[in-house]
Amino acid sequence: SWKAERAHTTMMNADMDAVEAENQVELEEKTRLINQVLELQHTLEDLSARVDAVKEENLKLKSENQVLGQYIENLMSASSVFQTTDTKSKRK
Repeated sequence: SWKAERAHTTMMNADMDAVEAENQVELEEKTRLINQVLELQHTLEDLSARVDAVKEENLKLKSENQVLGQYIENLMSASSVFQTTDTKSKRK
């Protein structure tokens, strides 16, 4: 009958609308997750670059520290103030 067919078509359309709505929600969720992943990747890249920069700075500072340490050692060995050979040379 014509009424039954019309009711059947209406039900099918409702089912299709429900499936379409579900697909839309799924697509939005996927899009959200993809954006989140991309954001996390960028954050990771930034952090890696920061770590590299800090490592480089650390090496530079270590090197400078060694140079300064050597310089101070040389000054101390050249200065009589730090020589503890005899007590007579110490001033009061």
